[in-house]
Amino acid sequence: MDSKEKRQKRTRRHKRIRAIIKGTSERPRLSVFRSASHIYAQLVDDTRGITMLSASDIKNVKNKKDLADKKTVSFKIGEMLGKKALEKGISSVVFDRGGYKYHGRVKALADGARQAGLKF
Repeated sequence: MDSKEKRQKRTRRHKRIRAIIKGTSERPRLSVFRSASHIYAQLVDDTRGITMLSASDIKNVKNKKDLADKKTVSFKIGEMLGKKALEKGISSVVFDRGGYKYHGRVKALADGARQAGLKF
């Protein structure tokens, strides 16, 4: 299986998920995107079509030594996003794994957000 086919399959899975999951102002969608070297997460209000909060390891991780362990970085990004959300008064979200398996870095990000206090 080449990379183009893998990307197409992930896109199809993501479209299937997005047909069901919708984020609102009270309960935004926690959207996850992971590349080979980085991870990004954002809280999206689909009714207004805006991104309420975002976090990524590019902007938010200061210590570059931490980038060696991607799961730890993903956990920290989840925690960071969860804390920001609680400060803005958001306590509950809908998790959108973006077509990725709920495994590894995606699971670590979700666990970090849960530990920070988000409910999903």
